[in-house]
Amino acid sequence: MTQRTHREVHLAGRPRGPLTEDLFEIVEVPVPEPGPGQVLVRNTVMGVAAVMRTLMEETSVVPMPSYQIGEPLYGAAVGEVVAAPGTDFTPGDLVEHHVGWREYALLDADRAHRLDPGLLPDPAAYLSQGPTAWMGVVRGAEVRPGDTVFITGAAGGVGSLAGQIARLRGAARIIGSTGSPEKADRLIKEFGYDAVVIRGAGPLEEQLRKAAPEGLDAVFDNVGGEQLRAALAVANRRARVALVGALSAQLSPGGTSTIELDTLSLLARSITLRGVALYEHLDLIPEWNQRFGEGLRDGSLTFPHARLQGIEQAPRALRELTEGRHLGAVVVKL
Repeated sequence: MTQRTHREVHLAGRPRGPLTEDLFEIVEVPVPEPGPGQVLVRNTVMGVAAVMRTLMEETSVVPMPSYQIGEPLYGAAVGEVVAAPGTDFTPGDLVEHHVGWREYALLDADRAHRLDPGLLPDPAAYLSQGPTAWMGVVRGAEVRPGDTVFITGAAGGVGSLAGQIARLRGAARIIGSTGSPEKADRLIKEFGYDAVVIRGAGPLEEQLRKAAPEGLDAVFDNVGGEQLRAALAVANRRARVALVGALSAQLSPGGTSTIELDTLSLLARSITLRGVALYEHLDLIPEWNQRFGEGLRDGSLTFPHARLQGIEQAPRALRELTEGRHLGAVVVKL
């Protein structure tokens, strides 16, 4: 290996509101040398996700270590093995791991997951948030044929796939929420949504009742806050509500966003609220990757995403994700 140095993105400060470029620092450091049982990976693509904004805080309720000032950030990445002494990996193997935000990653062999390069037509698709979407639709909201489904945060990396998955599961009507008329148009024209409610375009509950005059049978909630409150108000008897994300809290200063619950109303309608987290449903990942590969090839699924070029664009990628600049996932090609 001739490469002697590589670049990492370090946390330079704690956010006090919206993300700014000065919170990150691009640092050039020596390429690490793998020891026995370790794998050196040349990262080729990394993903950014809203949870990373939360991890920039000194403490959070997310069951993941916070980023440390002066240290590299971390996150999902895909790359090729460069060297792996004393392991069953060989140079050229395609792997996924969580040591992103750097051009070369050194990790213990048991933290690298070998990927089938032929399973998905685009290696970046391994960084989709499809496993979370699949989990929320299949196990959380238990979407069934004929359901009317509401998906909050529909234009994000999770929501843009959740709508497609709900359609595959037989949902009769799929409603999303987003923050702009432009995204709403794309969700309807490109990603199979029947209707979209728009934040800031009037009371959400009124918009939702108009979009779902017969009520909601299943809710896939990425956001919480006012959108969840509106969904619960419109939910039918025995509706299933999957709590999959909390963007309203993750992207707000202080990281909190609460609503009042009318528990008597929920009880009277036998409504189920179920929090689902992917780390408790890891068995779904191979199932999703198989289905995703089939769907990408036969056209029944797409991978909505934005792709930025170069590790120096990683801070911008996360900032633009938190600002809602893109539809779908956001990845960085390294």
